[in-house]
Amino acid sequence: MDKPQVRRWFGRLVRPLAGVTVLAGIATAALTATAPAANAVDGIPGVDVSRYQGTINWTQVRGAGIQFAYIAATDGPSHTSDAFSRNYLGAYNAGVIRGAYHFARPDESSGVQQANHLADNGGAWSRDNLTLPAALDLEGGCYGMSQAAMRSWIAAFLNQYRARTTRYAVIYTTTSWWTSCTGNYTAFWANHPLWLARWASTPGTLPAGAPYYTFWQHTNSGTVPGISTAVDRDTFNGTRPRLVALANNTP
Repeated sequence: MDKPQVRRWFGRLVRPLAGVTVLAGIATAALTATAPAANAVDGIPGVDVSRYQGTINWTQVRGAGIQFAYIAATDGPSHTSDAFSRNYLGAYNAGVIRGAYHFARPDESSGVQQANHLADNGGAWSRDNLTLPAALDLEGGCYGMSQAAMRSWIAAFLNQYRARTTRYAVIYTTTSWWTSCTGNYTAFWANHPLWLARWASTPGTLPAGAPYYTFWQHTNSGTVPGISTAVDRDTFNGTRPRLVALANNTP
């Protein structure tokens, strides 16, 4: 979600999941200070994808050892990814544990509205061993919002998503964005898993109050059989049984 490069998702200037938009340089430094990590780091391997990865052969992806994927679903108040359905179903059919993610645009509509948009367009959840709680992608600038207003927007989104799905959404962010845009707010980490974006060989400093990361996006230039482009690589901080437990919302 935090890529120091310009991409267009749904025709808008955004970075689809693993990168920073060039709207503001808040999160860029955290991702570019260290060279991107290699494909392999400790933990359970995964990817995150959007329409920019083109047509994906999910059987090959699973055969290469990838065990989970987050897939671009929605953006702001109304946009949906035209690649989401085929990727979400393709991952499921190949046995890849999958989840949806939403690119937040807090300046365009309320957190409640955007959470509903996600839940209505791929972000719903079912206990089937293969569906993770959806992720909220927070990156780029602070959208002209105060830290207090940003915290309120995030809380509204998270609370509404939980009301719709019973799940605590995953939060994707960088440490620098969290500091700048929320003022190092700590309360969300009591329940919401952290998906840390940092392209490096180590996760580094976590956002204030986060006891550990659940997912870590460690490079934006990974290679995976079945995906013809460079792809964001991620790792789950635990074992396969713990990943399945997160998917199923079991202890």
